[in-house]
Amino acid sequence: MGPGARAGRVPRRKTTMIEVIDFNLIDEAGPQSYRAEFAIEPKELDRDEVLALGPVSIQANAQAGDLPREYVADGSVSFTADLECSRCAEPFPFANASTFHVVFRPRPEASRENEEVEITAEEELDVEFYSERSIPLRDLALEQVQLSLPMKPLCDDNCLGLCPTCGANRTREKCACEESIVDERWGALKGFREELSKKKDV
Repeated sequence: MGPGARAGRVPRRKTTMIEVIDFNLIDEAGPQSYRAEFAIEPKELDRDEVLALGPVSIQANAQAGDLPREYVADGSVSFTADLECSRCAEPFPFANASTFHVVFRPRPEASRENEEVEITAEEELDVEFYSERSIPLRDLALEQVQLSLPMKPLCDDNCLGLCPTCGANRTREKCACEESIVDERWGALKGFREELSKKKDV
């Protein structure tokens, strides 16, 4: 063993700026690491609640899986955005950093045209089927952003939302509409009681 050599040294993953996970390259050169940053327009998410989206950073390690022609990608995605609260319709900042685990498998040949592949095992919920032997890193980042966005964004869990009568933001200002409605109901009840009293007195 030569000077400076270290026994049992594990080969380091090669980090590449290539923006495509190439399965053929993984077969030839082994596991690959990726790092990239993408500018994604809010309209690409098809979510009206996303008002603005900052640069999306993604890191991923991809390697061959246990099954033939199976590949596994593990990594993380981080981004910031301006979202619209689903209760008060006010914009608020949102930051996210999350990890992902995706298994890529070749798309099964369907026995009938347009037949859909059914995934039943719970552990296969992260499985994606591929037809091309390369996955654009940007597509993977876009998918993870979609999965990270809340279904109903809230500026705060205690947000009171908008008054359905006058449209005031009830978190920031006191609204008298509800009190007015309550008073009207009590007034009607008071009139009903007075009518009953008159009937009893007759």
